[in-house]
Amino acid sequence: GKPPSSHYKVCATYFDGFRATAVCAVGGPKSLEKGRKTAESILKRTRRIFTQLGLDDYTAVNVQILGSESTYGPNARMVGDNGPREAVVWLAVHHSQKKALEIFSREVAPAGTGMAPGLTAVVGGRPNVSPVLKPFFFLYPKKDVKIDIFINGRFVETFKAERTFETDAQSSPEVNTNDELKDLPSGPHSYRLEELAYTRSGDKGNSANIGVIARHPLYYPYLKRALTAEVVEEYFKHLLQKEPSDSCLVTRYELPGIHGLNFVLRKSLGGGGIASLRSDPQGKAFGQMLLDVVVKDVPDLKSLIE
Repeated sequence: GKPPSSHYKVCATYFDGFRATAVCAVGGPKSLEKGRKTAESILKRTRRIFTQLGLDDYTAVNVQILGSESTYGPNARMVGDNGPREAVVWLAVHHSQKKALEIFSREVAPAGTGMAPGLTAVVGGRPNVSPVLKPFFFLYPKKDVKIDIFINGRFVETFKAERTFETDAQSSPEVNTNDELKDLPSGPHSYRLEELAYTRSGDKGNSANIGVIARHPLYYPYLKRALTAEVVEEYFKHLLQKEPSDSCLVTRYELPGIHGLNFVLRKSLGGGGIASLRSDPQGKAFGQMLLDVVVKDVPDLKSLIE
């Protein structure tokens, strides 16, 4: 590890309106289409009511049809024969006024009796309206923080931290491995990443981490060559909220001691945590999604470990 930095990390939250999520199961032929039409009808109906009552439109809306691989974006597999016969509607909305989402919650129920056939139930009953507390992170200099110690209500002393060993040196991302990998053999074989590595993912605010660990040390150089930050960013670009001022939202870190790679995907969770309207607000499935990436033009890697 490294010495502590000269700053404290401060995690704060602030109020940012309200949210509600309706989750509905749909069965029968063309479930994906019926689920999507149902969500669109609920939104159209509630927006008409908002207009009549002089309420603003939704601040944000997220419609996902679970079963259609919508979270995979352009990497989704084509589903033939009118798609699956079971699907789940994920309809999440955000509004600055609680009253508006109470109307939304009330208007979801009629979908089961008056909209597309096959809508079986609203999971959990009528959607709950809850406040959104968004996280905000910043660094604050330790030298500007005064720590007074009290025992039984009496002042004892002012704590003065030993700051001799502090450092603000940052961990460096991937090192230049072009020379190391330029002589790596190529070949006619291809492998899904799942055959060569384990993955696991999670969140840090609005950023996601994906850890990739080679199943065998001999696979590691090929993973470094194939899984660049650019490749991972291209794969998840449909989930990244990239702005014109952003150069690259994915950073790769190498962990040679465990034959691993760590990818940090900034602005990838739609706000993250309770602030996100997505079905995977913590990026827990990102690592599993990455397992379908194909590592191409490599030798027979399985023979290397036999």
